[in-house]
Amino acid sequence: MVAANADPLNALVLISAGEASGDRHAAALMEAAARLAGRRGHIQFFGLGGDAMAAAGLDPVAHSDEVAVVGIAEVARELPRIRRVFRKLLLASETRRPSLAVLVDFPDFNLRLARRLRRRGIPVLYYVSPQVWAWRRRRIRTIAHLVDRMLVLFPFEVDVYRGHELHVDHVGHPLVDDVPELESVWDRQDGLPEGPVLALLPGSRNSEVRRILPPMLRAAAALVGRAEGAGQVRLILAPTVDSELARRLIADGPLDPEEVDVVRTGRFAAVAGSHLALCASGTATLEVGLLGTPMVVVYRVSPLTYAIGRLLVDLPFVSLVNLVLGRQVVPELLQAEADPERIAAAASSLLGRRSRIDAMRKGLAELRPALGESGASERAAACLLEELGLVEEPVERWGPEGTARP
Repeated sequence: MVAANADPLNALVLISAGEASGDRHAAALMEAAARLAGRRGHIQFFGLGGDAMAAAGLDPVAHSDEVAVVGIAEVARELPRIRRVFRKLLLASETRRPSLAVLVDFPDFNLRLARRLRRRGIPVLYYVSPQVWAWRRRRIRTIAHLVDRMLVLFPFEVDVYRGHELHVDHVGHPLVDDVPELESVWDRQDGLPEGPVLALLPGSRNSEVRRILPPMLRAAAALVGRAEGAGQVRLILAPTVDSELARRLIADGPLDPEEVDVVRTGRFAAVAGSHLALCASGTATLEVGLLGTPMVVVYRVSPLTYAIGRLLVDLPFVSLVNLVLGRQVVPELLQAEADPERIAAAASSLLGRRSRIDAMRKGLAELRPALGESGASERAAACLLEELGLVEEPVERWGPEGTARP
């Protein structure tokens, strides 16, 4: 439902995405919306986002780097800055009066924003559901009260919301289009590598990188040092990560900085050309999995965050790859287990036996069909245009679980 002051020929939309994956998904949504709107109307986006959204035409109120932290203890330290960004968004919504708000993932921030926007009469379209199927399931009622329409990435999420007064559309996962099907280094190589090429993906937030990159670097040094040939280490750095932070951590690590190839662009080709990835849990595991690169999933948060998470989360796995596939395809090393020795041991176990590599890659090959058909961003954009009144016909549904209405 469009706000009362909406102009269907020149729609103004508040959009909020607070981390790297949300920035990319939101940017793709914005670009698809502009294409689909065509001559029917112009959509102007303003709000919270990163570099990808800025390139897609966002009029920024704040940059996502200002709020991109993970963990309870970490958020507490940055709370004053996060509150300042929150107030700036609310002020912008009051002065500019958007037709619609599009909130992308980042639930602890965006659900609070949704509550305040609802009081101001601004409809809310939520893209990328909070993981209510994993923890804090009681939030479903709150979400149904605050959100006008929910766009989910996984088909099983439709059933999670069934029975609540909420319009839910399964649009599919944008990574199916974002991540190309590239030839793997394993497709070009028989046997095992003498000097393995390792890709390190320590996360998209600075707080993650501080905790995860040092043990990754020490594990990589052990793996490269014990190889018969000259190995290679590639640090795949998300655009939201501070380059100076990464440089300091590399300088403090066991490898010569010249031995670490920092990859800022062309990350997909760099990962596909690596024998193994050490990957922080998160969206990056899906990217690595779609590229068919074997991986060890690593994750560390503050002790307080981990202790609370263990009480609230009831899932057999942490990584999205294992959750989507419904079984453990890739090993997961969490908290105390994510030390350099265990990481190196898990990686060495994979790299030491081609049959294990092939078995993992066979499992990862199931990931792309499990995530659904291509065109997720276009379907999400079509829902957005429908909410703005820029399309005359309802959005075409797809698949047996394409939509759920109250």
